Amino acid sequence: MEIPASGIDFHLMRSIALFNQKGGVGKTTTAVNLGAALADEKKRVILIDMDPQGNLSFHLGLEPSNIHHSTYQVLTQGVSIKQALHPLSDYLSVVPAVSDLAGAEVELVNESRREHRLADAWKQESVTADFIIIDCPPSLGLLTLNSLCLATEVMIPLQAHFLALQGMARLLETCSLVKDRLNQKLAISAILFCQYESAPRLTGEVTEEVENFIESARGSDTPWAHARVLQTRIRRNIKLAEAPSYSQSIFAYAPNSAGSADYGVLAQEILEMKPGR
Repeated sequence: MEIPASGIDFHLMRSIALFNQKGGVGKTTTAVNLGAALADEKKRVILIDMDPQGNLSFHLGLEPSNIHHSTYQVLTQGVSIKQALHPLSDYLSVVPAVSDLAGAEVELVNESRREHRLADAWKQESVTADFIIIDCPPSLGLLTLNSLCLATEVMIPLQAHFLALQGMARLLETCSLVKDRLNQKLAISAILFCQYESAPRLTGEVTEEVENFIESARGSDTPWAHARVLQTRIRRNIKLAEAPSYSQSIFAYAPNSAGSADYGVLAQEILEMKPGR
């Protein structure tokens, strides 16, 4: 039986999962800084940390000792998203993660609707947002499935080298299975190149290969049929790597950096997108 939406209008809210089973590709950095940029545009943004490493939560200055409700309690104890929200500003809030989240997959293995726990938590109490941005773990397990069952869009952060493409087939297969069996609204909306270096020849070859692959899917019934390879490129930038240790977004830590410029442009491109087209 489906739980009623309890006042949440998913048609007016974009729910984006940052998904790549490979670590170190820019998921967390993008979640934090895209969320901050959208909040600066006065969009109500909720970040959800679904990675037991809790890097997004750490980046935002949330210490485990100060977190009373997290995604672990949301998935395993019936805590609502509203109860677990930590406001960071008027427009930006986060549902943090703690290391206990690593045990959630085992605890939920025999539970009903175990893949829908996160989505069901949204329906317990009315939560108002323009964007939900979900930082998925670097795996294809139950935590990722919960993320994809809440999301309507998937953004794939990708590095422009051939090793980064090796796991892409499995990633796309996972999205197809989730769409077919668990969440018919799910679609891959965007591919974002991170840690980008424009000079190497290999970068251009990989970029072109990805663009050709996406273009070849036009008119198909795959979840990536309407995906866009984003024009914005997140350039390799040391300031982006330094910002988490200061518990700040790139806009607060280094507002004049290349990283700040790139994520500002990315936010504008995301705002101009029309998902599903």
